Amino acid sequence: MATYRDYYEILGVDRGAGEKEIKAAYRKLARQHHPDLHTESEKQAAEEKFKEINEAYEVLSDAEKRAKYDRLGANWRNGQEWQPPPDTEGFHFYTSGDGGYGYNTGFSDFFETLFGGARMNGSGARVRRTNIRGQDIESELQLTLEEAYRGGEKTIQLTSRELCAACHGTGYRDEGICRYCGGTGSTAGRKTLEVKIPPGIQDGTRIRLKGQGGEGLAGGERGDLYLKINLLPHRRFTLEGEDLETEVTVTPDQAVLGDKITADTLDGPVTVTIPPLMRHGKKLRLRGKGWPKKDGSRGDQYVKVMLDLPDSLSEAEKELYKQLADLRKGV
Repeated sequence: MATYRDYYEILGVDRGAGEKEIKAAYRKLARQHHPDLHTESEKQAAEEKFKEINEAYEVLSDAEKRAKYDRLGANWRNGQEWQPPPDTEGFHFYTSGDGGYGYNTGFSDFFETLFGGARMNGSGARVRRTNIRGQDIESELQLTLEEAYRGGEKTIQLTSRELCAACHGTGYRDEGICRYCGGTGSTAGRKTLEVKIPPGIQDGTRIRLKGQGGEGLAGGERGDLYLKINLLPHRRFTLEGEDLETEVTVTPDQAVLGDKITADTLDGPVTVTIPPLMRHGKKLRLRGKGWPKKDGSRGDQYVKVMLDLPDSLSEAEKELYKQLADLRKGV
């Protein structure tokens, strides 16, 4: 747990302060608290204040770091115990300790928790972080029902975080925070991947792409990429478990007398027999025409029969319906 630092309060500026105002406040305070301008008895306190001022300016003068800091909100109080909120999205928090990301850089624990740090050797020089495996990443892959049913290869493009080429992932360059990556050690990029889709993949299934996640540090292996499958809605089919469902429409005479009609399946159209006196909404089962199962078999497809009443009738048809109605009165 770190102690929250209000960088705006430290520099004495409002949260909406512009670049010039922040720079002016920093220069004034830096001159006021520079250790060389204080006596020996005051020097230690001045050094701590000077570090605090420089840390605040390091964050507020950098647009990327300032935006990240501002997303924490304005409800924290200076000096309040702080830890990463559980519902904070879009952040990569760093943890201090041996083998971790946070090291003694002269910045506070709060700064290093938020932005990471670099380790110091005995002479005070920064050295690269230890070998660390890259982060696992999860993304979403949308598939049509046909793509998921048949499987195959799909080309995707992803936004990724790559090791910063300027600082090699350390977050520091030329004895200062790396301006290319804002001290995070990584930069945004895009990559194209060919993904193999197994036939019959289900909604919510995750595909693991080994070594396609976040880049490791100091020679550490890359993390993995997990693609969560999201099946798009289909205009003709619905999938429930391993069974498919579709609809067909029949006319009143077909429903009463029975008929042979054509129904769609994922393998193409098939002929379906409508038995006599077929009721509206009843389902017919097409065995083995459903979704592929892991054992190589398949689920079933259900064809829901919908009665389609005519929009208009000829005089002859109306007469026949009247005769039918009269016959039914005696039943």
